[in-house]
Amino acid sequence: MKINGGCHCGHIAYEAEIDPAQVIVCHCTDCQTLSGTPFRTVAFAPEDSFKLTSGTLKVYVKIADSGNEREQTFCPECGSPIYSAPHGGDSRSLGIRVGTVKQRDELVPKTKYFGKSAQTWLGVLESLPEA
Repeated sequence: MKINGGCHCGHIAYEAEIDPAQVIVCHCTDCQTLSGTPFRTVAFAPEDSFKLTSGTLKVYVKIADSGNEREQTFCPECGSPIYSAPHGGDSRSLGIRVGTVKQRDELVPKTKYFGKSAQTWLGVLESLPEA
């Protein structure tokens, strides 16, 4: 599926090809901290299908407890996270942040990662009153 998107301020724009069957929700504590939310929704794209159409990304390399290095890319102007990827290597898969995708309503998660780190209160969201 062809997607396009960008950051909040408009500095970054991109397009990519993703498999909508590979959309996930990640509850790991890194995703919680880096997104400022209880989970992150990600659509995977081969690196060679991702094309930056405007702007230049800022890259932060996060070193996990395991020693693995993971690039976190974001807009240097507004801070919107765009994707993450393994640091270095060939034929990388980019984890595009679904919140930046214009077609995000079509990207329904198919699985979740690190469910043991999920916030226990997530189940009450459906019952909350609409404000």
